[in-house]
Amino acid sequence: MALRGCLRAGLGLGLLRAAGPRGPPARGRCAGDRPPAFGFLFDVDGVLVRGSQVVPAARRAFQRLADSSGRLRVPVVFLTNAGNCLRSARAQELSHALGLQVSPEQVILSHSPLRLFSQFHDKCMLVAGQGPVEENAQDLGFKHVVTIEALRKAYPLLDMVDQSRRPKELPPPTTGFPTIEGVILFGEPVRWETSLQLITDVLLSNGNPDSELQDIPYPHLPVLACNMDLLWMAEAKMPRIGHGTFLLCLENIYKKVTGQELKYEALIGKPSTVTYRYAAYLIQEQAEKQGWKAPIRRLYAVGDNPMSDVYGANLYNNYLKSAHQNRVQAGVKRSPQTASPHTEDHLKLRKECNNSVESCESILVCTGVYRHNADVPSKTKECMIESVFHGHRDFCFDPSLVEASHIVQDVNDAVQLAFKKENWS
Repeated sequence: MALRGCLRAGLGLGLLRAAGPRGPPARGRCAGDRPPAFGFLFDVDGVLVRGSQVVPAARRAFQRLADSSGRLRVPVVFLTNAGNCLRSARAQELSHALGLQVSPEQVILSHSPLRLFSQFHDKCMLVAGQGPVEENAQDLGFKHVVTIEALRKAYPLLDMVDQSRRPKELPPPTTGFPTIEGVILFGEPVRWETSLQLITDVLLSNGNPDSELQDIPYPHLPVLACNMDLLWMAEAKMPRIGHGTFLLCLENIYKKVTGQELKYEALIGKPSTVTYRYAAYLIQEQAEKQGWKAPIRRLYAVGDNPMSDVYGANLYNNYLKSAHQNRVQAGVKRSPQTASPHTEDHLKLRKECNNSVESCESILVCTGVYRHNADVPSKTKECMIESVFHGHRDFCFDPSLVEASHIVQDVNDAVQLAFKKENWS
């Protein structure tokens, strides 16, 4: 599949010019007093916005989705691989972009499902990325967090690539620094060489990077990674490298040094099934808060990236088809979202939510990563030929997983399509 770009995974929406929110959400009205049995999962960049600009079709789509008071008539979750901001900030930006109230509970960033991994919340975790990584970690429930910068300042002799940052004199020994018990990779950092070096040091030293290298521990400390996008599309005409590229560097460095594969306790963000299960949980929770008694049976996932949005939605749909099993059987060499035998215990999702959702249809739009010059084709495979696999190492390529259930021009067409299928006005 020759992808023409990749999912935007990092820019904020601070320059959006749009009407402010219309007021707090309340109980929504349904078509003909019929409660909805379906919900939407919307990607953000390339579907609702492009850079700092709102996609015009997004406004029209949400006029259809909202009633005259600006209240959503069906449950909606915004599902993005962005992760260098707070969920509350992204919700506020979306509120202004779309002209209706979006709550933080409707937004899933790449790292949002980490709040379910409570077995790590009391451990001392090294966090890497950019933006408010420490605040994000604490908001997710992690109580003891060490940043890359704090680790570098504690052990300045570890960071040696940039000669201008090397200490001029031998620093005194650091005492009292906590032993690191795990690593969280939120997103691509600014200084890759520093993060790659220090993360490798932590893994090789079992959390004590100032110690001498002896026997390399394996399995290594738990690693939780968010956002696997190799590339993403910004305002530039060519794709930009993303966090998936950073993971690729870390994986290859670790294997070259140790001869062993870097293993992940979890890979979070699209296309991980964990992320879609969490989205389904929030959809059901949202419907219950609105007083909609009918269980949510069907989800429509609208995105612009075949490798992230379509792959993830289809993988989750396969999971739903085999929900009685503990591991996804289709499209994954070893399910990263269930890499630990205790993952099901970690994911404290309500059983009724998982049982109610029966299907997840993928709808591919042509306003972002995936674009074509001709008319919208009827079948995805007519316009996509796999030549380079841009997915993560732990996901194998299956052509059926990048074939969208539907291809439409934009998000407004996607909403109309779902309404027609649901006989919803």
